[in-house]
Order: sequence, then structure tokens, then C-alpha cells
Amino acid sequence: MPVNNRTLWVGLALLALLPLSILLAMSWGSSGLIWPWLATETQSSLVWELRWPRAIAAWITGALLAVAGCLMQVLLRNPLADPYVLGLSGGASVFALLGISLAGTLGIQSVPVPLLAFLGALVTTIIVFVLARGQGPWSTTRVLLTGVVIAAGWGAVISLILALGPDASLRGMLFWMMGDLSYASLSAWWLVPVFIGLALVWFRARSLNVMSQGQMQAALLGEATRARFWEVYVVASLLTGLAVSIAGAIGFVGLIVPHLMRLLIGADHRTLLPAAAFFGGGFLVVADTVARTLLAPRQLPVGVLTALIGVPLFLLLLNRAIRIKG
Repeated sequence: MPVNNRTLWVGLALLALLPLSILLAMSWGSSGLIWPWLATETQSSLVWELRWPRAIAAWITGALLAVAGCLMQVLLRNPLADPYVLGLSGGASVFALLGISLAGTLGIQSVPVPLLAFLGALVTTIIVFVLARGQGPWSTTRVLLTGVVIAAGWGAVISLILALGPDASLRGMLFWMMGDLSYASLSAWWLVPVFIGLALVWFRARSLNVMSQGQMQAALLGEATRARFWEVYVVASLLTGLAVSIAGAIGFVGLIVPHLMRLLIGADHRTLLPAAAFFGGGFLVVADTVARTLLAPRQLPVGVLTALIGVPLFLLLLNRAIRIKG
């Protein structure tokens, strides 16, 4: 695969972003600036037991959301699609909030919120898969409409849970809904689905390039379109479910990052997917670092900051696309 100078420089910059963003997250926090190699014993505990796991969790979450966003935009052939458009975030949120609410009601100290969120995303995947399958040919419109309806239904359930939930758990539930890495813990099990999912979609990069041209074009070029589309959908759903299980509902990463990377390196998924993963991870690490230090000692949910950045940036990208088409 030929690589032009621009792609090479962007790739080198993204590779450098990984260690630089992690170093920033480990050094800077609500307790002030701490250089990891000059830290005292107490400071070292803070850096390696709190900041380091949170930075890794943020990087993995951002990478998963960015790659899932790329896949959703291929799946629906819509640049406005993001990992939450099919109700995955809503399903994960309902299961997680039910766990938090029941824990507050029953006085349970520890609830496996990440596991519950992941199960919620899987349940939503199955529901949308079954309802949207139908009897006719593959239809992205059917999948999109089914996902939107399921998302609206989950939204109503979330409102009900928040209204009826115990007051003691309300703050935690709201922070989780806004996207929060405060309680994220490092787990080696994350690496299994992360590497399997990313490797699978990268090996399918050529198919993604073909499918982005349309179902008819893909069929003419020998792609098994129905099987490929469901494959992309399931992988994107699982990546999103894992991301939501780690950090809650963080928006705009899966929408904005693929757009920015397409502007910089083009739409070839052989380079777009790894570029989106590295930039999405680095972006969320930096955003989370800012969110926990901007109003120190109080911490903002990182989802609030990504929304504040994502909304105007998305409007700029949308305006640019309209001018190009015009």
C-alpha cells in the first residue's frame, strides 16, 4: 500500500500522541503537577494506582468509540452515524442504571456495572438484529429506523429509572449517564476483545472500502454484502458495548474523530481505522485530563467536555460539507 508524505507525517504524529497523552494524564491532575519519575512514595501511589489505570481506560474507550464510529458510517452509508445511533448506549445505560439503583435500594456495596452495561449492549444488538432482519433484502434504512425506535424506548426507561431511583444513587447514575471515568479500573480482559475486534476490522479494510461505495457496487465486486454488513454491525456493537461498559455514555467521539481523520488522510480504511483508533484514544485521554483538572478539586464528567468540543466542531464540519457540495 503506497503511503504519501502527508499520511506518513500524520501517522508519526498519531504514534507520538499515545505516549504524550498518557504522560500528560499521569503528570497532571486535580492534585497538581507530579512528574512520575520524581514522585514521592505517596505521589507514586497516586500516579500508578489512580492516574495510570484511568489514562489507559480513557485511551481504550476513545479508540473503541472511534473505530465503531467508522464502522457505523460504513454500515449506514451516512457520515452522521455514530456508535449510539442504534440504541446501544441506551441499552447499556438501562442495565447499568438498574444495577446502581438496586444497589442503592438493597444496600449492596459492589455492583458489576461494567458487566451489566456490556450485557445491555448485547441485548440491544440482538433486539435490533432480530427486528431489522425482516424477510426482504438488506436495508440500512430498516436497521436505522429500528435502532432509533429502540433508542427512544430505552430513553423512556432511563427517565423512569432516574425518577424512581433512590436519592443516594442519583448523582452516581447521572455521572455515569454523562460519561465518567472516575470508577474505571484496569482489566487485562479488555485487551482480548479490543485486539480481536480491531484486527478483524483491519483485515476487512478492503471490504469496507468497497461497501462504502454502496451495496450494488459491493455485490458487483464479489462481496457477500449481507454477511459483511451483519459482520460489521456485530463487531461495531460489541466495540461500543465494551466502551460503554468502561466509561458510560460518552458522545461525539465516534462521530467527530472519523470525520477529522478522513480530512487528514482520506477514506481508505486501511489507514483510516488505525488513525481513528490512535487519535480517538489520545483525544479522550487529553479530554479526561482536562475534565478532572479544569475545576479542581471538583471533576467534570468527560462526556460533558466531549460534547462541548464536539457540537461546535461538528457544526463546522457540517458547514464545510455543505459548502463543498454547493
